[in-house]
Amino acid sequence: MNTTCHPLEWAARVELAACYRIFAMLGWTEMIYNHITVRLPAEVTQGDNQFLINPFGLHYSEVTASNLVKVNLAGEVLDGSTHPINPAGYVLHSTIHGGIAGAHAVMHTHTTAGVAVASLKGGLSQSNFYSAQLHNMVAYHEFEGITVHAEEGPRVLASIGQRKAVILKNHGLLAWGAALPEAFAVLWTLQRACEIQLATLAMGDPLPVPEAIAAKCTRDSLQFDMKHGGVGKDVFDALVRQVDRIDPSYRS
Repeated sequence: MNTTCHPLEWAARVELAACYRIFAMLGWTEMIYNHITVRLPAEVTQGDNQFLINPFGLHYSEVTASNLVKVNLAGEVLDGSTHPINPAGYVLHSTIHGGIAGAHAVMHTHTTAGVAVASLKGGLSQSNFYSAQLHNMVAYHEFEGITVHAEEGPRVLASIGQRKAVILKNHGLLAWGAALPEAFAVLWTLQRACEIQLATLAMGDPLPVPEAIAAKCTRDSLQFDMKHGGVGKDVFDALVRQVDRIDPSYRS
């Protein structure tokens, strides 16, 4: 543990660094681009809205607890890091951390399946096991180009509302949650739905899931069950153990 920072901050750093390694393991990477961010608890920040973001220029497999960058909503680096941050990531993630009270964790990807479905006129179809678990949970935001302009922020927030699964049209996928494992569970489900939709469309017309069945699937989904330590924690912890067996250097 780094003895120079608050124990809760260090715990957040280790969990976030683990998440970056999980994304790398799953192939959810885009060279040095895209971001996963975590808002630091109030006990660390004295009530200021601060979050951790990956250092721009490093691959997800190179992210560690100590090289994550701590910033505030103004984009100021607070931990003395010499690493730059990506303006596109800062603008989008700071907008959500600052504008949605429950958005402790935010993650954004450009996977092939995610961008493909985001680029479809009809978006995500309610036609498979995973999309049926996202009934009335998916928000859409119109494409406005690279997210480096702060004036897009209010429109992003208006598009998202309180829906934790987000499709950025022509762009990619985004998820947020009250904890990192919850955001991961939402994104994983959305990603799987997109992968299967992509495969289905390659073979023919999707078979729709009736509205009532989809609503029932979402209510019954274990991915969003608050029992057993929180939403998505079981699967997230299992993936952390897998990363630890491969390369535990993210903990440094």
